Amino acid sequence: MFGSIGVPELIVIFIIALLVFGPKKLPEVGKSVGRAIREFKKASDELRNKVEEEINASEIKSEINEVKSNLTEFKDDLNEFQDNIKKDLKTDEPGEGQKVT
Repeated sequence: MFGSIGVPELIVIFIIALLVFGPKKLPEVGKSVGRAIREFKKASDELRNKVEEEINASEIKSEINEVKSNLTEFKDDLNEFQDNIKKDLKTDEPGEGQKVT
């Protein structure tokens, strides 16, 4: 039910709470404890969601950086290919003393 706390342990806790707070204050204390547990659960859920968002954001950032790196390499390859084509075209052009047929 509550992890390792069983029914006998819950009865002991209830009896101690009844003795400490009295029968009139016990429902009020129970409501306060319930609210505190609810707030704690809400805060822990928000924290977990924030951590998951940050993890996702960092994964996306690393993927974006990888794509940028690949695009830079591709651009360099294209520039090199373009330079090679220009060199090939220059060597194929007829010189001043050559006739064009």
